Amino acid sequence: MTRNKLFSITGLLGLTVLGGLYARRNYFDNKQTQTTIDMGLHDIFKKSSDPYKDEAINKIYNLLFCDNLDLYKQSSKSPDIYPWDILFADSSSSDDLQKIINDSTTESRMKILAYNKLAASGKKIDKKDLLGVIVEVGLDNGLDVVASFKDGTARYINYTGKIIIWETTDEKSNALTAELFRNSENVVKQIGPWDKPRRPAPTKGNVRITFLVSDGLYFGEAPMKVLFSDPLASPALNSAMALMQYMMEKTTSTK
Repeated sequence: MTRNKLFSITGLLGLTVLGGLYARRNYFDNKQTQTTIDMGLHDIFKKSSDPYKDEAINKIYNLLFCDNLDLYKQSSKSPDIYPWDILFADSSSSDDLQKIINDSTTESRMKILAYNKLAASGKKIDKKDLLGVIVEVGLDNGLDVVASFKDGTARYINYTGKIIIWETTDEKSNALTAELFRNSENVVKQIGPWDKPRRPAPTKGNVRITFLVSDGLYFGEAPMKVLFSDPLASPALNSAMALMQYMMEKTTSTK
């Protein structure tokens, strides 16, 4: 049985500066607020900068978003077996990608990759299936990240360099994950997908919540006090914090 693991990787800090305060609800991206969010930040977004000094942590961080298939190719130990053989193929049929999506045994991250490859081929994705939720918190000393996936797996990157790989679920973690996804779906219903490249990590003092949905990436970002007090965002954020706390407690108790 796979056990959840706590890793410690030294070397951190270094945040990409975004800046800017948004009016109420403008921190949730949708087609109506997209222009507001972009104003004054164009030059910054042209430069993509990883949030950590340690490249190993940056790799784990970027893998969370499932938007770079080449990064998964570099990390795969079995590229020739299902479902990687389909995902990594130069030309994958819609039927083969749909097989991954419909497979109940396939990990959520693989489903996201399959949806993204379908979309890249020009296939219209009508379904809105929430498969991942990622919360990034810009702290004084670095970036904290918790990522939860629909299959119950999760990742936590602490600004100190400690990383929790959560693969073995239990009743409590499943309940916390279900609550997080229920609260997150309420947000997704009211916003739209982002149609530009993923933005750099949030700056110090800001919080971003990202939703990995079958038809694209959705997100909201604002100063910490603003987003945690927002009636739409706070239930999802608090659920993510509860899951993170449980992961830390369980991993520490099994060391």
